[in-house]
Amino acid sequence: MLDTSARQGFDESHEQFRDTVRKFLAREAAPYLDKWEEEGITSAAFWRDAGAAGLLCASMPEAYGGVGLDISYDLILLEEIGYLNCPVGVSLQSLITAPYLLNYGSDELKARYLPGMISGEIITALGMTEPGGGSDVKNLRTTARRDGDHYVVNGSKLYISNGLLSNLVFLAVRTGEEGSRGVSLLLVDTDTPGFERGRNLDKIGLHGADTSEMFFHDVRVPVSNLLGEEGMGFRYMMSELGQERLSLSSVSQAQAQRAFDEAVAFVKDRKAFGQPIFEFQNTRFTLADMAARLQAGWAHLDWARARHLQGKLSSEEAAASKLWHSENVWHIVDAALQLHGGAGYMNEYPIARLWRDTRIHRIHGGTSEIMKEVISRKI
Repeated sequence: MLDTSARQGFDESHEQFRDTVRKFLAREAAPYLDKWEEEGITSAAFWRDAGAAGLLCASMPEAYGGVGLDISYDLILLEEIGYLNCPVGVSLQSLITAPYLLNYGSDELKARYLPGMISGEIITALGMTEPGGGSDVKNLRTTARRDGDHYVVNGSKLYISNGLLSNLVFLAVRTGEEGSRGVSLLLVDTDTPGFERGRNLDKIGLHGADTSEMFFHDVRVPVSNLLGEEGMGFRYMMSELGQERLSLSSVSQAQAQRAFDEAVAFVKDRKAFGQPIFEFQNTRFTLADMAARLQAGWAHLDWARARHLQGKLSSEEAAASKLWHSENVWHIVDAALQLHGGAGYMNEYPIARLWRDTRIHRIHGGTSEIMKEVISRKI
């Protein structure tokens, strides 16, 4: 269990919410982790149950069925999900697609989709990445051609989180000229004719999280499903990147803490050469390094969250947070696995799944190399 006694910026209300989250995850997620891992997908029922418990999109207004809290509550959910190493993709919905819709959607779109997203009846995906495109969103090739009161969409997307579970896609398309000014965001219902899901992709880790391809063959989308203004999609996506990177920092930090806790429990229990592994100086020094990194990480995370709540977290600071936490979790998880010795290579130990699952953090949400590019622009 995460120790929050030394955290900054949380009050009794936050801790009550965290307790609710822990009890919910213990009941509705922990017993199913192995099942989801084997099946390659989580359950839509989990989303509905989370929505019924008031855990999805906690920062959305009461007018749409939310509870109107600040994003600290959404981040608490992500910390607890990270510590459990649960593969559900709720961060995408609570901290990316829902804010897109709230901030840029028409009243009609918000009324149509937000209540379902908050209740868990609607699961969203974000269709950005394309084959051969990676982080280069400005040069996407999926097109949306205007035809009367509809757009006709053609193209494909790759590495889409919630790709199989989703019934609504926030789709980045090209509606105009080359470059960022020609990018728009459309809301596409997955039951629209011409939409097709690809295979559930075979990943190194995060086996319980569905990640798929998506194909669009003359998909007719009403012009009213345009999010905001045409040609503004790239700007909209960039506006929420800081929040996305903060959420990835939160998950990474919680997973790092879990890896450390697993390592401590293992080395104090397992013996070698007649004594607990913990008694060897190398073990204690390795754990000391991990503990120092975790102390710094939690302090930085609370600082970054406070900056974001004040509207002061810059894009460079958010990128630096994502860079440091994603690199740090890999350092800690890899060291924790090493302390397990041969047992760490066995899937029956939680550290093995953590090791596989956390490798993605240096890639998704912008690679570490892209984060360095963002940071370096203001140096």
